[in-house]
Amino acid sequence: MYQRIRFDFQQELMNIKKSGLSKEERIILSDQKALIEVSYPKGEEPEDVLNFCANNYLGLANHHDLVKVAKESLDKYGFGLASVRFICGTQDIHVELEDAISKFYETEDTILYSSCFDANGGLFETILGPDDAIITDALNHASIIDGIRLCKAKRFIYDHSDMKYLEKIIQRARLGMDIWEGPGLSKEPKPARNILIATDGVFSMDGDIGRLKEIVELAKKYDALVMVDDSHATGFLGKKGRGAVEYCDVLGEVDIITSTLGKAMGGASGGFTTGRKEIIQMLRQKSRPYLFSNSLAPSIVSAALKAFEIVRESDDLREKLMENTQYFRKKMTEAGFKIIEGIHPIVPIMLGDFENDAMLAQDIAKDLYSEGIYVVGFFFPVVAKGKARIRVQISAAHEREHLDKAIKAFIKIGKKHKVI
Repeated sequence: MYQRIRFDFQQELMNIKKSGLSKEERIILSDQKALIEVSYPKGEEPEDVLNFCANNYLGLANHHDLVKVAKESLDKYGFGLASVRFICGTQDIHVELEDAISKFYETEDTILYSSCFDANGGLFETILGPDDAIITDALNHASIIDGIRLCKAKRFIYDHSDMKYLEKIIQRARLGMDIWEGPGLSKEPKPARNILIATDGVFSMDGDIGRLKEIVELAKKYDALVMVDDSHATGFLGKKGRGAVEYCDVLGEVDIITSTLGKAMGGASGGFTTGRKEIIQMLRQKSRPYLFSNSLAPSIVSAALKAFEIVRESDDLREKLMENTQYFRKKMTEAGFKIIEGIHPIVPIMLGDFENDAMLAQDIAKDLYSEGIYVVGFFFPVVAKGKARIRVQISAAHEREHLDKAIKAFIKIGKKHKVI
């Protein structure tokens, strides 16, 4: 049997490679930091390159304090729990971290997951049913999309950050202007019982911030819930690093926040959902990724607690990150590169005006690598056709000389490929 399907897989893989859409992985031989040791292609002589494509926004991935408490946690709590939370996998530090996150975001309760992907995957089907409606931004993360697919609620998609379109869809859902079909549902127009608006806090491919203030205002007007995935903002965006919800001045007004411990907050793994008490209680009782996945490893939990402590007690890393971001964006714009405007350390260098932009993105990334700059080209299907880009990610771990070397390399390679 496998021989038949094997041929199909081989053909599809060949087509992916021919079209220039194949993704390659580089092997990192060091810890995650600004200057990393990489073997590429696999087995080749290792070399040192500057890393401009990690989500290590605050530079905490190899921070000595996090490493120290993680080692101590291994000695005290062991390597893992070998169980799920409700059986025998909850330790005191799991509860401590959930409490710390609730205090950080000023929410009522928090629940930990293995990843934010799992948090989003286990959210929607738990709290919404076939009489409810989900309204989602067209550029939301894949984990939100997949989580919504598992839910039986009516689905609506609004054009990215288009508030007028969003309001029209809320009205349609609230007033029952659509024909609902499905088991046990009438074909007559039926108003949604509950409406949930789902959005990224920061959109990972463009680095733009969701219009959360306006979304919350619409939710209040039409009695809807708001869910925000703040993965690319937790720890550094906002006055105290409490993400896009703080930056947009809606702290305490968003019903559900999901986020990750795997980016700015240490860079290992783990995620969480924080928000209204009853929603979190529902997730503890019914959310499948929570109920049927092993507890988060103790060393990760302890390191995450230390990461939140660092973020709470000092603004230094956030300030350095934002200074680095402003400097890089300014210099790259002055050099003539087309960049999506913003303040976020995700800096997309757009290539969509060029023919075969997918191949161009890969060629530029390879040439930059030869200059000692590690970046990745993004292209269809990760982003829409004609929207290929090099996504640069700035970190507090970068020094000014790192940024200058990257800018110099971008100008050299950009001229070579006639991008500038």
